[in-house]
Amino acid sequence: MRTFPHLGFHKPLTFNLHRTDASLWTSIQIHVLLPERRARIGRSCVMAVNRRQYLNVDARNSEAMSHLSPLAGKTLSSSQLTDIPALIAAYYDRKPDPAVSTQRVSFGTSGHRGSSLHTSFNENHILAICEAICRHRKAEGIDGPLFIGMDSHALSGPAQKSAIEVFAAHGIDVRIDEHGGYTPTPVISHAILTYNKGRTTGLADGVVITPSHNPPADGGFKYNPTNGGPADTAITKAIQDMANDFLANGLKDIKRLPYEQARQEACIKGYDFITPYVNDLDSVIDMKAIRDAGVKIGIDPLGGAAVAYWKPIIDRYGLNATVVSDVVDPTFSFMTADWDGQIRMDCSSPYAMARLIEMGDRFDVAFANDTDADRHGIVAMPDGLMNPNHYLAVAISYLFQNRPNWSSELGVGKTLVSSGLIDRVAAEMGRKLVEVPVGLKWFVPGLMDGSLGFGGEESAGATFLRRDGSVWTTDKDGLILSLLAAEITAKTGKNPSAHYHEIIARLGTPYYERIDAAANPEQKAKLSKLTPEQFPLETLAGDKNISKLTRAPGNDAPIGGLKVVTENGWFAARPSGTEDVYKIYAESFVSPEHLRAIQQEAQDAISKVFAA
Repeated sequence: MRTFPHLGFHKPLTFNLHRTDASLWTSIQIHVLLPERRARIGRSCVMAVNRRQYLNVDARNSEAMSHLSPLAGKTLSSSQLTDIPALIAAYYDRKPDPAVSTQRVSFGTSGHRGSSLHTSFNENHILAICEAICRHRKAEGIDGPLFIGMDSHALSGPAQKSAIEVFAAHGIDVRIDEHGGYTPTPVISHAILTYNKGRTTGLADGVVITPSHNPPADGGFKYNPTNGGPADTAITKAIQDMANDFLANGLKDIKRLPYEQARQEACIKGYDFITPYVNDLDSVIDMKAIRDAGVKIGIDPLGGAAVAYWKPIIDRYGLNATVVSDVVDPTFSFMTADWDGQIRMDCSSPYAMARLIEMGDRFDVAFANDTDADRHGIVAMPDGLMNPNHYLAVAISYLFQNRPNWSSELGVGKTLVSSGLIDRVAAEMGRKLVEVPVGLKWFVPGLMDGSLGFGGEESAGATFLRRDGSVWTTDKDGLILSLLAAEITAKTGKNPSAHYHEIIARLGTPYYERIDAAANPEQKAKLSKLTPEQFPLETLAGDKNISKLTRAPGNDAPIGGLKVVTENGWFAARPSGTEDVYKIYAESFVSPEHLRAIQQEAQDAISKVFAA
């Protein structure tokens, strides 16, 4: 028996443990003996507090995930925080060895990420990446401004300096925050699109320096081309390969100016990112409705890049909103630790969000964003912190019924591993569902040409069109998804949590979870190349298979794995790009027991494929 006073549970909780296989996480079902406190943490979290059904965290290994850290939901002591001077010293002092795979430039779905302490995010990496971006721009004829955004991670500042040294040496017209502050991912996308509107030459692009919600010791660097969205795989592979060639030849082909000289170059300009973005928000959100209804709003920027944006938004639109904390600290000492005792600015995690959850009943609706503000976390009673899939379903249902200037032909975009509840919501409204592989980049063409009204991922990232049906951003925007929760509350008199319960009363309750299972490189390669015919099962958990997919139905792009769908559930299996595991996403519309049956049968069948 354990207690969780930091989450509002001061009486013991009972644990039922189920292990289905040594390579699966232990299932921990938690039954709260104090029902009146359930709202503090959320219904889904009550059902499975440390498994993927609620948390959207990157599992490190099965053993770790089977044990909840005693630090989860608590602030850490000073001795447990990141040593910022050592982190920054390592950025400059450690030199990556391109012969070591973990020290090479590696662009995943969200750019290059790593830590200077692991020699995976260091000065040489950024110099090489920026030189590659300069050459990509020249090859593609991109000669407009390059907008730079960054978040509040400690490594973001040094990385921006390195970037300016290279960009200035190439004479690129760079725009950085005029006050030396932080600029969120969606603001960079918005700046690129608004600058490029109506232009055919002199187009802008951008970079964002952020590792998203990752721990304080991490850094990240991503490139957004002229469409404003995440770069596609052809671009990122070209940049990655070129950067690794520069590392291999000792950076001898890189142009660079000393930082102080670079900062004085006429091509490096300060720019007001805040005003254009804030003033334009009324084109995508009904800000007047929020103001007139007097919705009481709580906002936690989690010490991230949006920290300087919320006060101008509140003042500009006269909102009844409170920023519960505007503290910025590179150690993120104000954060409560995630499930494993690490600090993450993950606005999907009830442990990281413990502070705002505890304040939840003070507001009609409350929300937070991760460090680069491309994700959202919505706190609405009675559920507390809403499961991201649940809120996406609510947002889609509301938007497509409350945007009269949107075309009746607009589709709903979702990734293959997002909840099937979205499919049901789209079908109920008679809207086309566009299902794509993981990554917001797949929604960019539809958002640009106006065929998609909404694009969202299960990891609490999404964007949608302006009220007139034109493009807003082509990257995830946590600010507008947060403000949409306030608009929903203002215009319907019910918060998103209440809307979710109305939806599942009509369409069924989803039980969703992600688990990781062991797989060696050979097995992962086999899974990524699997054909539907190679998957042996014709039924899943007692239901006939409706489809077996290895290509996304929305755009025919390879999914790098397999998805099997039945009338009452589905699973998708994909190899991890960084660990010796494969990921099984699964969902049941029957029961938690049916979900476990889907997971078990999926893993058994994939094990047979591996053995074949």
